[in-house]
Amino acid sequence: MSSTAQAALLSNHPSATEVHSQVTTPASVQIKPRNRSHDIAQALQGDWLDNNAFLTAVFNGMSITFPAGEKFFIDSVRHFGDDITDPALKEHIRGFCGQEGFHRREHQRYNEALCTARGYDLEKLEGKLTKRLAWAQKNLSPLQNLAITVAIEHFTAVLAELLLRSDSVMNKADPSMRELWRWHAAEEMEHKSVAFDVYRAVGGSEALRVSVMKRATFFIGLELMRALLYILRKEGQLFNIKLWRSGITGLFGKQGAFSGGLAPYKEFYAEGFHPWQQDTQHLLVDWAAEAA
Repeated sequence: MSSTAQAALLSNHPSATEVHSQVTTPASVQIKPRNRSHDIAQALQGDWLDNNAFLTAVFNGMSITFPAGEKFFIDSVRHFGDDITDPALKEHIRGFCGQEGFHRREHQRYNEALCTARGYDLEKLEGKLTKRLAWAQKNLSPLQNLAITVAIEHFTAVLAELLLRSDSVMNKADPSMRELWRWHAAEEMEHKSVAFDVYRAVGGSEALRVSVMKRATFFIGLELMRALLYILRKEGQLFNIKLWRSGITGLFGKQGAFSGGLAPYKEFYAEGFHPWQQDTQHLLVDWAAEAA
């Protein structure tokens, strides 16, 4: 980011010396829970993303992780609600929890419909993650759990940017699935700094933030790979080398689903990082115009 652009972005946020405000979300961004339902049961019966079994399995596996993860995020942020003094940040926490609550509900419905349609075992798919998060809540400090939330929220913010771009792979999805994933992405983008702002307000350190991200990256990759392998095995595609080749290209190739995500992910490790230094407001404007 150029020094001019960075200065322009920082001008949208309160100065670090203005202790009366703990909010750094741009004023133009509303964190608005939208109670939407999505009729996706029919789409889930087939390869809804670009007619590609591998890409469909990746995003279906991602959905499996969301309900337990979003409950964890809500609990982690709410724990510090009474420690927040800024009314604006308190309001953002309410918006964050409302959005994540609707996401949790919709992906629970998604996952149940998926498993019914495809014969997957939902308990087996999500069981290890649920136990790992329960262990974290029991054995780690509230601040460590909040740091985990901050790290994973950065992953979702990066994914949201990829899904809302004009050249997103989601443009090749079944229309009902595209609508669901882009709705989820837009709301993740709206609240991408809320957990971060709470973390900073309650004294979370840079060292903990960075160290937790390193561990979170490993465990996110582990959970997504576990879900992918299970789904491909159930579909009889686990050893389909041609599918793996095309799928990996579809994820990481020149115009892949995750192409362009590495650079914004790595910015998290820089000292002084903040989610809105990646200014994605234009993507929210475009999505709102389309979704209206």
